[in-house]
Amino acid sequence: MNLSENVSQALSCLWANKMRAFLTMLGIIIGIGSVIAIMTLGDSLSGSVSESMAGLGVNNVTLSLQSKRSQSYSIRSIMGGGSNTIIDEKNLITDEMLSDLQNYFPEELAAISLSDSVGNGKTSSGRLYANLNLLGVNQEYFNANNISLKDGRLLNSRDIDGTKKVAVVSDILIKNMFNDKNPIGEQITVTSGTHVAVYTIIGVYKYEAASMMGSQTASNADISTTVYIPISVAKKITGKTGYQNVTLITKPNIDTGAFTENATRFFDKYYSRNPDYTVTLMSMESMLDTVTEMLSTIQIAIAAIAGISLLVGGIGVMNIMLVSITERTKEIGTRKAIGATNGEIRIQFIIEAVIICLVGGAIGISLGIALGSLGAGLLGTPASASFYNILLATGFSMAIGIFFGYYPANKAAKLDPIDALRYE
Repeated sequence: MNLSENVSQALSCLWANKMRAFLTMLGIIIGIGSVIAIMTLGDSLSGSVSESMAGLGVNNVTLSLQSKRSQSYSIRSIMGGGSNTIIDEKNLITDEMLSDLQNYFPEELAAISLSDSVGNGKTSSGRLYANLNLLGVNQEYFNANNISLKDGRLLNSRDIDGTKKVAVVSDILIKNMFNDKNPIGEQITVTSGTHVAVYTIIGVYKYEAASMMGSQTASNADISTTVYIPISVAKKITGKTGYQNVTLITKPNIDTGAFTENATRFFDKYYSRNPDYTVTLMSMESMLDTVTEMLSTIQIAIAAIAGISLLVGGIGVMNIMLVSITERTKEIGTRKAIGATNGEIRIQFIIEAVIICLVGGAIGISLGIALGSLGAGLLGTPASASFYNILLATGFSMAIGIFFGYYPANKAAKLDPIDALRYE
């Protein structure tokens, strides 16, 4: 028989024993479906993380103080959360250091983004309220973090130099407090810990969820958004004179990797003799590589665990093929008696095993894409089913069919035609 006849016969055998074939395929379906679902969800998350981090600025380099006892980036620090550790003022990065850095790298460094957190707080007026995080920033901060202005203006040097009590707030806060009416020039009273102050609104920015997975709080009233005030005002409140985390913005077409290494050596003169702290620089590109690699490792590990069911499925295929050969012993004897070679018999049963695995694989791929897309949708990320993963799963299904179908097929090929024809 030629290939098309073998395939046709294999499909006929499957259709004649639909329930048995389905139960045989179940392990393949579950295995392939699990792997594809995990890979689809992993690709979707990786794409979302890449997009989120790229949105923070490809030219950004994060400058952070790190303990010499633990010089590694946590997920929180990678995503800009910084550290909750209180560092003595004498160890902080100073304005003088940053000024020297800018003078030392005039061709590479475009700007320096500064921020100083005052803390979480709240503003209210009667029954209306809004949760907030009060953050002091300089004017470069907005470019470094891609803040999208909707109305009014951003902070400028006059606001910072004049220590003016002005604020740039989110559209969520405006919706909660002013019912979307023009808020420019309006005042809000902000309570943050023991600090209470009145700020004049000069600008409104578009709020975007900080979560990589796109999840948001159900009620806008409960969402805590950032209120940006001049960093000079924030420093007056906190009493800080230095910085623990700073964002350096390099000029276009600058090799951020080389700049990171050179800037690290620059800070060695300040911190090489410091017994407790050192400065660590990491470019957004290297952060993205780190996070992507971590997600890929987790994805592969989980997929490998799910892939164990493929082994069970393969054993099921081998088992059902052995049963099929026993049931069709006379058919094998007849075919050999009229001239079928051992190779033709072997190919016939290998093709049947491959067809079983391919059909199971196709169902598993469809199921996996559906489940992966559903999971990505629940996490708020766009589904991304990789054609490469689908092709790999199809190839793997064929490999399982050949590997686990070879032994039964070889057993069938070696049957003695006379004994096979006498088999009851």
